[in-house]
Amino acid sequence: MSLAAFTPVSPAELEARLRLHRLPELGPARFKKLLEAFGSASKAISAPASAWRALGLPAASAEARRCSEVRDGAHHALAWLERAGQHLLMWDQPEYPALLAEISDAPPLLFVAGDPGILEKPQLAMVGSRRASRPGMDTAAAFSRSLAGAGFVITSGLALGIDAAAHQAALDVGGQTVGVLGTGLEKFYPQRNRRLADAMIASGSAVLSEFPLDAGPSASNFPRRNRIISGLSLGVLVVEASVASGSLITARLAAEQGREVYAIPGSIHHPGAKGCHQLIRDGAMLVETIDHILEALRGWQQLPLSTQTPQATHPLLMLLHAAPHTSEALAQSSGWALPKVLAALTELEMEGRAVCESGRWFARVS
Repeated sequence: MSLAAFTPVSPAELEARLRLHRLPELGPARFKKLLEAFGSASKAISAPASAWRALGLPAASAEARRCSEVRDGAHHALAWLERAGQHLLMWDQPEYPALLAEISDAPPLLFVAGDPGILEKPQLAMVGSRRASRPGMDTAAAFSRSLAGAGFVITSGLALGIDAAAHQAALDVGGQTVGVLGTGLEKFYPQRNRRLADAMIASGSAVLSEFPLDAGPSASNFPRRNRIISGLSLGVLVVEASVASGSLITARLAAEQGREVYAIPGSIHHPGAKGCHQLIRDGAMLVETIDHILEALRGWQQLPLSTQTPQATHPLLMLLHAAPHTSEALAQSSGWALPKVLAALTELEMEGRAVCESGRWFARVS
């Protein structure tokens, strides 16, 4: 989507989008279909039911538009957004994570508690078993510390086990981490990780959800959550998982989205290693050290640069010296794939040659 397509959202349109978001049987595809058909959520809300039927939308969705629960839920969300550190990102606005916007079923709305700016930074997802072994937890923590130290945001699902170990380890080294919930932000699950989530938010990281604030845990929500974890990330590292683990769903979604998939092998006698072994047989990269991941993501470093002025001739820096860009605009201008741009920007930021502010990248002037 070009930056020219972005238009500001009025208060009335924001409320209308929040009402659409709460309608039954209205997922991302139907939400976007309504906006494209009517031009705005406000017009969609006020359109006759016959117009909704003509679009093939369920009667339950059209009938619920004016019910008090939908209206009150939207008003509650508006009040929630007035508090500091609480945000709503919309799929057609420039603040929306560019990499996530690439997936076919990107969430039209994202509720974010914490710093939404980190969603534009290169992320690596780490997932695995909720009932992980102690060695598995230690491995997750070690990889998370190293990856966070290398400048990557660690993204996971704030579940028990591997997820929690990855989030906590990133915080321990002063890194940033993103937690994606399968519930609304006001119905946190699992409660045992509530304190961890609060620590993430307080430290400048973020917790987010596509679900309405009051949405409780539902089995169908968690596979939907997993597509966001992989969609935000350059790649997904599976640390420990059985063959029935939801982590394999995240890995499959990552592969479908064109992301890298990494898996750490284990003992052939450990059930928690069988899922990782399956992924490796299916083509995931076998990972034993952090260097295996960094080598895969930093191939762009092999681009030929001038031996006399290497810093000035970096393709992305040349664009940034001309004008600030979002990462999506850099991808369009350079012709590079967005994951490659994000990996390059991470390195430039670590070297002190570029900085991200309010979703746009600037070249640092030495």
